[in-house]
Amino acid sequence: MPVYQSSRFSLLMTTVVVCTLATIAGCSRTSADASGTAKAAAAPEREVGTVTLQHETLAQNTELPGRTAAPVIAEIRPQVGGILKERLFTEGSQVKAGQVLYQLDPAPLQAAHASAHAGVRKAESALATARTVARRNAELVKIDAISRQVFDESQAAEQQAEADLGVARAAEQTARIQLGYTRITSPITGWAELSTVTPGALVTANQAAALTTVQQLDPIHVHVTQSSSELLRLKRELASGRLQRASDAEARIQLVLEDGSKYPHAGRLTFSGVTVDAGTGSVTLRAVVPNPDKLLMPGMYVRAVLREGTDATALLVPQQAVTRAPDGSASALVIDAENKVSKRAIQVGRAVGTRWQVLQGLAAGDRVMTEGSQRVKVGDKVKVVDLGAKAVGGPVASVQPDATDAASDPVAR
Repeated sequence: MPVYQSSRFSLLMTTVVVCTLATIAGCSRTSADASGTAKAAAAPEREVGTVTLQHETLAQNTELPGRTAAPVIAEIRPQVGGILKERLFTEGSQVKAGQVLYQLDPAPLQAAHASAHAGVRKAESALATARTVARRNAELVKIDAISRQVFDESQAAEQQAEADLGVARAAEQTARIQLGYTRITSPITGWAELSTVTPGALVTANQAAALTTVQQLDPIHVHVTQSSSELLRLKRELASGRLQRASDAEARIQLVLEDGSKYPHAGRLTFSGVTVDAGTGSVTLRAVVPNPDKLLMPGMYVRAVLREGTDATALLVPQQAVTRAPDGSASALVIDAENKVSKRAIQVGRAVGTRWQVLQGLAAGDRVMTEGSQRVKVGDKVKVVDLGAKAVGGPVASVQPDATDAASDPVAR
């Protein structure tokens, strides 16, 4: 066979082989594409759990730390010095205003009072003599029986005697007051603390250490602090109409005690500071709380729940439906009318139980995904399972994954 015919034959065979391989490959690819399309069409929609948001009436409460304090405190100190003779009250008991708490030895001041009383009688006698002389001289000077100078001297002596009597009476009154101070009384009605002295102790007038302290306990004050930023937020929401100012019956302060129990009597807010503390950035609030059982004692730590107002159109979303980005921004997955997944940027406020209050980004009627977010992505069409109240009040009902998802779903694993 000539050489050129051999070359043509070889080229023809090569072309046939290439065409055959291309045809086989094309058929395989078409078959694979058809198989993949069929498989994708047969894949079931994944189930996800959702909650439909609705407007709710939300009472805006703020919990603030506080300390109890007695509204009236009287520190009992002696106003005269002496030896303490007797304690006349029971420590820790209630005492009345004017009740004698301590008795000092009155003997020295009794003697001083007796001396002052004698001085008054002496001054009264001197005044009587001076008046008699003055009246007599007034008659004698009319008939020129005495000189005018003698008459003037008698009149001056009478006035001097009257002044001396006034001084003596003031001294007697002072001695009487000092003697009364030996009976140390309570200026207010309240509860007495422990006594710092015992009978036989020497006390001095107006000493630094109090003998005891009497405090009023019913009602009792609670001093709490609220940050200025919280006050500004409250004022803005009230001005915008999002919050309605609560009525007087609702604007109460409810106390939570140190052991977590609720105090049975509600208090009322009576004073709000008008100056922000430069060091803490807070404003002091004062509440008056009934204390008939004396359960609250001065200095106790309590938490005061202050009702600020009511939001009648609040939206609350379960916390598990909110995702936080590294920069702190929040988002949620929402199911649209075509049951497709979309991502929505939202702004949340305070936590209310196991839910967040939504400020922006969501509206009433939105279906928010609470379960199954690991199995879907934005744009997927899903099968919706409405979890309803289960996702709001307690543990969210579980949505079972597909059998085909069990191996790939990290939650299922």
